[in-house]
Amino acid sequence: MRNLENEPTRAVTMSDVAKAAGVSRATVSFVLNDTAGQTIPDSTRERVRETASALGYRPHAIARALREGRSRLVVLEVGAVPQGPHLERFIDGLDRELSAAGHGLLVSVSRAQDRASAQLAIDALRPHAVLDLSTLYRGDAPLAPDDEWSIGLLAPLSAQIGYLAERGHDRIALAVPDAGTPFVERMTTHLHETAERAGVRVTRILPLGPTTDACARLRELRGTVTAVAALSDTLALTVLSAAADLGIPVPADLAVIGSGDAPEAALWRPALTSVAVDTFAHGIRTARQLLGLPVGDAAPTQARVVPRATA
Repeated sequence: MRNLENEPTRAVTMSDVAKAAGVSRATVSFVLNDTAGQTIPDSTRERVRETASALGYRPHAIARALREGRSRLVVLEVGAVPQGPHLERFIDGLDRELSAAGHGLLVSVSRAQDRASAQLAIDALRPHAVLDLSTLYRGDAPLAPDDEWSIGLLAPLSAQIGYLAERGHDRIALAVPDAGTPFVERMTTHLHETAERAGVRVTRILPLGPTTDACARLRELRGTVTAVAALSDTLALTVLSAAADLGIPVPADLAVIGSGDAPEAALWRPALTSVAVDTFAHGIRTARQLLGLPVGDAAPTQARVVPRATA
């Protein structure tokens, strides 16, 4: 067996395995692909597999996809869904469960204008499944109150409204990213529906972004709302920063609640009230569903408000 330890680092090929094992490349292919109808001695099969393992041979993903009809990849298309703790934990749970089942996860964050080229690359990999979150959350997708996704990334809004309503807030603004997307439209629609059921009015939408004058936007709201519910902790912290610059007492004059329970939420002063969702368990559950496995104990908990000083 050749010692490749001191040779230049490169991908090990079938030809390398064949030469080291003393067999033909065709034999290596038959063994590693478990090709039926081949009369190859067990001792030869074992030698080929041991050689491939020792050399660190890994079949090319696309080549394997062509043989199997699909690869062991699952593609998660994030699109315009805002990134943050909820999404990160969902991806962690999805990746962990897929890895345990011998599958890999490819996360795509292509925007609408790049979707065509991204789709070509995804199609070449022949993935086991493609989960498109941006489609699930598009503005015209049907939404059932008990739907899996409704209690996933949409769940924090219901928790926010319920928490604020219990504390007497009936005029609420929603802080959203200033780039309008179908996802934001869906979240806004969901918030209005939830607020209506709770007897609360969502009187203003507060678009915020990197180039937004947050102080000017918040100054326009002053006196018209008693609370701000933000789609993320980052947006909520932007509101708190503007409130501090304007001298608006929080929560006395304005309550603020975020979403995601990011680590920085507890570090801000006053500490940010936020909502935590068990999206990690959602990720595990989704992976099992995609692979046709029993869901078992992957039961996500309900969205939970983490009370702190701002609401």
